[in-house]
Amino acid sequence: MRLQYIAIEGVIGAGKTSLATLMTERFGGRLLLEPHEENPFLPDFYRDPRHFAFSTQMFFLLSRYRQQQEIPQRDLFHELLIADYLFAKDRIFASLTLDERELSLYDKVARLLERDIPPPDLVVYLQSSTERLLANIRQRNRSYEKPMTESYIRDLNEAYNRFFFNYTATPLLVVNATEIDFVHNAPDFESLLAQLRRPISGVQYYSPVK
Repeated sequence: MRLQYIAIEGVIGAGKTSLATLMTERFGGRLLLEPHEENPFLPDFYRDPRHFAFSTQMFFLLSRYRQQQEIPQRDLFHELLIADYLFAKDRIFASLTLDERELSLYDKVARLLERDIPPPDLVVYLQSSTERLLANIRQRNRSYEKPMTESYIRDLNEAYNRFFFNYTATPLLVVNATEIDFVHNAPDFESLLAQLRRPISGVQYYSPVK
């Protein structure tokens, strides 16, 4: 694998952390995990989204920025880096949860921070159905995710699809992850890795044949 920096993306429950972890175990290198559980506002946000949206979003933005600053410059990379998030996707959540004035302020801060963020060589977007996402969320049974509603996940899923439909910053592989299980089904995982070994430019779509 010649890529040096891969970002795995997807809605909550899509399996991005699982895939990033499995790929790091297979190829070695460094695993960069989104620091979502460190956000002290997150449980409050899931309970009362309107009241805690801005504080939650700004904490995420700044914590992701601090983590991204730890990524060495591209010419200093000596090993593969695999992250389970893309810094630019932070705006997906901001656009759903912030009001007009809050979003305007958020955008001003985000644009300043993004100047210092190294782009990945490839983004892998795990696209899935709302029903599959909800099933995965319920199966892992995290306490702070229990207040999530079907309508919230549906809106978030639609927002992710819009974002990546218009995404052109880096090469993008869109994976139809609704019917595959790369965690418990080895052939699914190997098939996806085979796709990643091929040259990818622009936007490419991968839907495994069952």
